[in-house]
Amino acid sequence: MGLMTRTSHLLNADLHCHSLLSDGVLTPAELAQRAGQNGVQLWSLTDHDELSGLAEAREVCRTIDLPFIPGVEISSTWANRTVHIVGLNVDAENEALQTGLQAIRDERVSRARKLAERLEAMGVQGSYEGALRHAANPQLVSRTHFARYLVEQGYCSTMQEVFDRYLGDKRAGNVRVHWSRLEEAVGWIVAAGGRAVIAHPGRYIFDATQADAFFDAFRQMGGEGIEVVTGSHQPEQCRKYTKVAQRYGFLASRGSDFHAPGESQLDLGALPELPSGLKPVWHDWV
Repeated sequence: MGLMTRTSHLLNADLHCHSLLSDGVLTPAELAQRAGQNGVQLWSLTDHDELSGLAEAREVCRTIDLPFIPGVEISSTWANRTVHIVGLNVDAENEALQTGLQAIRDERVSRARKLAERLEAMGVQGSYEGALRHAANPQLVSRTHFARYLVEQGYCSTMQEVFDRYLGDKRAGNVRVHWSRLEEAVGWIVAAGGRAVIAHPGRYIFDATQADAFFDAFRQMGGEGIEVVTGSHQPEQCRKYTKVAQRYGFLASRGSDFHAPGESQLDLGALPELPSGLKPVWHDWV
């Protein structure tokens, strides 16, 4: 996979980002180039419920000598909560993984139409067609695409305002979806030879008892890792999930969750270092 000259936990690894094939704005090739230019030393493309960009990303990484990890971010449900699970180093040809992701994409189309109906009742016109204009993959129209349309049309001035007013989890415009079950998502990743990693854990609203139950269940299902350093984590959250990783024996991951220049909280390659004392999820891939 190429010579790594830094201590493993100090690698500038970025193992979570999105192309326009899900809810990003850059092509897989453009993302690979950006990662390389920004000093990323180990990179993964993890589109939502979608594998079609991996071949393009891998080929560009080969030409620029950037070690590449094929990935995916799977939408799942645990205890009536939506949680996202990143699968890293997966076999994109695995039938179980492909079939499971297709079922999720089908559910996304239904959800998008319901979102548009709710937004229309709130006075937002043409949102489905508008969201489609922002989505290169019509099977993966998401709240992010709707949010970009609402900003474009002047309903809100920022993406965050859209979620605060219309599309957040407890807002009237949102439509709850029961995605794949957590055990299904983890099972597909494991069947595809990958490692299952909890994405951006700081975004989930769990009390201490719920969090313990979630981490225990994930580990028992075959989950191996947790994102300690990610674009949405504040320093105190990095410290918190360092302790979680140590307590549960999770491998530690690092990813910007980059979607778009000027929109994402951190650019590719701009993450803080992974804290010492943790075993990186990539420890035996480099």
